[in-house]
Amino acid sequence: MEIYLVGGAVRDELLGYPYTDKDYVVVGSTAEQMLQQNYRPVGKDFPVFLHPDTKEEYALARTERKTGTGYKGFDIYASPEVTLEQDLQRRDLTINAMAKNAEGVVDPYGGQADLKAKMLRHVSPHFKEDPLRVLRVARFAARYAHLGFRIAPETMALMKEMVSTGEVSALIPERVWQEISRSLGEKSPDVFFETLRQCGALAAILPEIDALYGVPQPEKRHPEIDTGVHTMMVLRQAVALSDSKIVRFAALMHDLGKGLTAKENWPSHYGHETKGLVALKELVNRLRVPNDYADLAEKVMAYHTHCHRAFELKASTLLNMFEALGFFRQPEKLTLFLLACEADSKGRLGFEDKDYPQAQWLKQAFYAANQVDVKAFIAQGLAGKDIGEALRKKRLEAIQQLTRSEAQHK
Repeated sequence: MEIYLVGGAVRDELLGYPYTDKDYVVVGSTAEQMLQQNYRPVGKDFPVFLHPDTKEEYALARTERKTGTGYKGFDIYASPEVTLEQDLQRRDLTINAMAKNAEGVVDPYGGQADLKAKMLRHVSPHFKEDPLRVLRVARFAARYAHLGFRIAPETMALMKEMVSTGEVSALIPERVWQEISRSLGEKSPDVFFETLRQCGALAAILPEIDALYGVPQPEKRHPEIDTGVHTMMVLRQAVALSDSKIVRFAALMHDLGKGLTAKENWPSHYGHETKGLVALKELVNRLRVPNDYADLAEKVMAYHTHCHRAFELKASTLLNMFEALGFFRQPEKLTLFLLACEADSKGRLGFEDKDYPQAQWLKQAFYAANQVDVKAFIAQGLAGKDIGEALRKKRLEAIQQLTRSEAQHK
C-alpha cells in the first residue's frame, strides 16, 4: 500500500497559495484492507474512506470509463492494480494531476511546468467526458486570475466543443449552483462568468446573464453602455466592498430586468426593477439557489434605484421601503443591501472611485426609525392594530425630524 497527497493541496503548496483541504489516494489496496485498518467508508459512487484519526479523505486509486451523459455517466474501476499515473490521468487539469509523498512530487503530466507558465491545461482528451469540468476550469480561472493564470487555447477549444454537444445542459442544478457559489467566493468571480461566456456555457446555464450582453444603457449614466459589461463591473465592485457571497450574488442579479425591456425603448429600461423579479424567480428555482441568496437578490433588484435616489425620497417613501424590505425584523440585512447597491453605483465607467453617501444617509434614517420603542405604546395601553399605527406614525416623525435637521445643516 502506498499513500500520496494529491490534487489541490499539492498544487497550492507548490504555488505558495493557502489551502486547508487535503485529499489522499491509496495505491495497491482494497476496500477490505482499508476497513481492517479502521478507515470509515463514505463514498457512494466510488471507494472513499475517512482516516480514523484525522478524518481526511483517502480514495482508492481508480480509473473511469464514460458510459452515459452528464458528470455521473461513468463506470468506476478501483483495484490494487490501478497505478498512480492511471489515477492521475483521469483528473481535469495538469496542475491538479500531481501527487506527493515522502520521496517528493510525482508529476507525470507536466503540472509543475504549467504552474510556472501559469497555464490551465487539460490532462488528456478524457477531459471532455465530464461537463462539470467546464465550470471547474472557469472557477480555477477565477481563483488564479490575479496571479496571471490563463486557459490554454486547446483547453478552451475543448470546452467550446463540449458546450456545442449539449453535455453542459446535462448537469444537475445542485452541481451548477455549487460551482457558481464557489466562484463567488474567489478573488475574481467575474472571470468565471466571462470564461463561461467565452466558451458558450453561460447561455446554457445562466441565459439571464448572457442576455444582458449587447443591451445598451443611457450613455450619460452608463458610459460603459453595455449592460453585460456593467454587470461584471458591478460584480468586481462587490468583491472590493465585501467578502459576502450573498452580496456578490445580489450584485450579479440586480439588472436582469434590462434583458426583458422592450427593444424599441432602448436604451431606456423603465420598470426593469420589477420585470427582473420574474426572471430571478425562475433562475432561483431552476438552480435551487438558497433562500438567503435569493432574498437579498430580490431586495436589491426591486429597490436599488430607490437607494440611488435616497436623497430625493420623502420620509414616507423611505419608511415604506424599510418596511417592504423587512429591515425592522432583520436589521442586519440593511448593510448587505447597501453594499450591493453601492457596488451597482460604482460599477460604471468613471464612477469606480466616487463616494456613495446614500448608504450613510439610509443608515441614519433607519437608525432613527428603529430607535422608536414599541414598549412605550404597550405601556399606554395600546394593543393590536393601534400599536402598529402608532409605531409607524412615530417612526415617520423620527425620519422627518432627521430630514429637517439635515436640511438645516446644509
